[in-house]
Amino acid sequence: MSRDVYEYAVIRVMPRVERGELINAGVLLYCQPRDYLCARVDLDATRLRALDPAVDIDGVRQALSAYELACGEEAGPLAKESLGGRFRWLTAPRSTIVQTGPVHAGLTTDPDTELARLFDKLVRP
Repeated sequence: MSRDVYEYAVIRVMPRVERGELINAGVLLYCQPRDYLCARVDLDATRLRALDPAVDIDGVRQALSAYELACGEEAGPLAKESLGGRFRWLTAPRSTIVQTGPVHAGLTTDPDTELARLFDKLVRP
């Protein structure tokens, strides 16, 4: 099997942007040769509340779900964008509570398996 280049970014939650403290809550993975874009998220509310007891958990969950929706067939305002365009838009720097970290690259024979591996390594406590 051939290995293809993929790019990924960690989706993180920074409840008080001015403090810079964050938790990892998901991974976004794009593999252009396989026409693949997928996000996997899971919010650990207990860990997030340790950083900010007053954080709006429902609002954060809604913001995280937008990453998953943007990767799907019904991508809302991003539906007309290419998968690469969506990935670039989703990974653009922003100073909001939910944001992505830097983009990294790797090689894979199976983007689904790689997404699961990265998620377990970077998001699971």
